[in-house]
Amino acid sequence: MAAISESATQMETIPPVEQPGPAPASPAQAIALNRTAALTALFVAGFATFINLYATQPILPRLREIFHASELMVSLTVSAPVLAVALSAPLLGVLADCLGRKQVIVAAIAGLAVPTTLTACAANLPQLVFWRFLQGFFIPGIITVAIAYISEESPRQSVGSIMAIYVSGTVVGGFFGRFLTGLVANHWGWRSGFVILGALTFAGALVTYFLLPPSTRFVRRKRVESSIKPLGMHLRNGELLATYAVGFNVLFCLVGAFTYVNFYLAEKPFSLGSASLGMIFFVYLIGAAVTPIAGRILDSTGYRRALVGATIMGATGMMLTLVHYLPAVIAGLTLAATCVFICQAAASSNVGRAATEARSSAAGLYVALYYFGGFVGSIVPGFFWEHHGWTGCVAIILCVQTITAGIAYKLWKD
Repeated sequence: MAAISESATQMETIPPVEQPGPAPASPAQAIALNRTAALTALFVAGFATFINLYATQPILPRLREIFHASELMVSLTVSAPVLAVALSAPLLGVLADCLGRKQVIVAAIAGLAVPTTLTACAANLPQLVFWRFLQGFFIPGIITVAIAYISEESPRQSVGSIMAIYVSGTVVGGFFGRFLTGLVANHWGWRSGFVILGALTFAGALVTYFLLPPSTRFVRRKRVESSIKPLGMHLRNGELLATYAVGFNVLFCLVGAFTYVNFYLAEKPFSLGSASLGMIFFVYLIGAAVTPIAGRILDSTGYRRALVGATIMGATGMMLTLVHYLPAVIAGLTLAATCVFICQAAASSNVGRAATEARSSAAGLYVALYYFGGFVGSIVPGFFWEHHGWTGCVAIILCVQTITAGIAYKLWKD
């Protein structure tokens, strides 16, 4: 793809995106402009998705008070959209193999803006969970297709670094969505935050529409049945299955840690409010800075070694959170978050490498298992929380991280 290739010779057969006004001074400048536009669009697509997905995490203690519900019940506002993503990802992956890439991404971002805005109208907890669930149905149309788009349009030696740009957008969006809802809830109520998020999501759809170049290497499947058929092939691909298992575990750890840590930090000795809990997610910005660097490491050292090293770092971070000292907890969460972002970039890139065809449906299965892991991660640690508090949550997360490293080390080819 001209937009994200790194040399003029790799893109001689692909026409540059037309620019208004005078033509660029040279072909090299046209390629640079096109590449910048594509990377910007991918970053924005990731940002627009993840400002929404986990937006209720920093306000969970407040929702518990407003709706007089338990921690497990208000955590459904996190698990509902994650479950919807898991359910709809395979279908949207199949449809994207028939409909195309850019149009599906743009339509999904625009569609996501609607339930995001309507979430502000929820009168009770069940309605809030419903709108959050509906949000999740649009999200795979962005994530699944973006993974396939990058795998198809990027030079092979650059897939990891370009995937890292997209992941950085998800990281910044994940931080900003949480920070915004926590801050706004503290001053103007939780509903106002979702109105703002809806406007930002629609703006993201416009940016992606104007900047993302159309696919040049996408081969349309004329019938839905021809897109469903490769699903069986994917499920017989051992390395793909291992990658799906890694994805499941990675999001289990992220959602489990960053959902129940809010209750941990809302209690003594920390006693943090919504705005302060939202600020905790500044640790995501460190992940945004590290992930592009990690992308280059992925391309040079291989996905397997990078993932195993990141998992060890994440386990160290989780153990640090057990120290009843806020700077230590923040440092631990920073390591844990950075681990997840590196693992996400490695696993997403490995999907495109392990799947030799029908990459959108392969990515759809990956996203489904990845987010099903997030759904389980939002529920299972809750039982450990009820009986053993934050220590129980850390214990189950450490177990899952150990399994993740073992799967990648044994079953990824690299």
